[in-house]
Amino acid sequence: MSVKKVSVERRLVSKDGHNNVRVDNVEGMVKLYLHDIWTTVVDMKWRYKLTLFAATFVLTWFTFGVVFYFISLGNGDFHPRDPPSNHTPCLVNVDTLTGAFLFSLESQATIGYGFRYISEECPLAIFTLVAQVVLTGLAEIFVTGAFLAKLARPKKRAETIKFSHWAVVCRHQGRLCLMVRVANMRRSLLIQCQLTGKLLQPNVTEEGEKTLVHQTSVDFNMDSSGECPFLVLPMAFYHALDENSPLAGLSAASLRTREFELLVTLNATMESTAATCQTRTSYVPQEILWGHEFKPVLFSNARGHYVADFKFFDQVQARGDPTLPCSNTEKLKLEEDYKK
Repeated sequence: MSVKKVSVERRLVSKDGHNNVRVDNVEGMVKLYLHDIWTTVVDMKWRYKLTLFAATFVLTWFTFGVVFYFISLGNGDFHPRDPPSNHTPCLVNVDTLTGAFLFSLESQATIGYGFRYISEECPLAIFTLVAQVVLTGLAEIFVTGAFLAKLARPKKRAETIKFSHWAVVCRHQGRLCLMVRVANMRRSLLIQCQLTGKLLQPNVTEEGEKTLVHQTSVDFNMDSSGECPFLVLPMAFYHALDENSPLAGLSAASLRTREFELLVTLNATMESTAATCQTRTSYVPQEILWGHEFKPVLFSNARGHYVADFKFFDQVQARGDPTLPCSNTEKLKLEEDYKK
């Protein structure tokens, strides 16, 4: 059974884990971003980062080219006629701003010196060259480091972790549970996986204070613990809807009227790099199906190999009243059909 996906307008976190909260009327926002320039540069979109990378080189080449041009101009190197016989230019064979720009480029890119070079009689030009090498070196380290930091972020790895579009409510091991399915789309393992949840809903305190978004922790478990040693197969995590649950008293009727959002977060460590990654999604009442269960996604073929068929990953099937036990006949039939 496939369920038609619904469009939901208001939610704090989108299905792909992005923050939907808009920040307005913050005084000095630009100053705050510039104060933490490293994070600002790392968080830049790639088109802006590539523009910054190119602009860093071109602007430093041009800026120091202008400085070298004025040094030569102040030294009297640009004589309209033949210079005096005892005149020593600061920059040899640099007669125009274009020549000064090319000298700056050759100096910074270390592809000189040949035709253009600094004479020994101009301390100011020598000092400017040293300053250019030091300052542009620091700028290149910063920009290159920001590139590497953005490439090394586990954000892209988190995009290969898939959450089920639906959450379902059914019986699991004799208890009424809310279940979500998670899968690792890569062959490389994710270790020390832990799924946690936050229930976001309006709340009124005992003092009468109204809170538009109140957060309550929601625990998710597998069979006996809340931690999965490694995520190699598509797995279902469940939350027991008992008296200790913040969703206690949830029913098929109240699910259609309650206003809340369930934020689900998976924290894991990448085995290949030992870096920590986090991915998240959210479920609103329209995306929680009462009396349904996930269709099996793991099968064994005729050769005895395990096969995870993601055609069934988001598919659910009706299970009837979750308060009543249900047989596994349909599951077994589906597995037999797959083997054939």
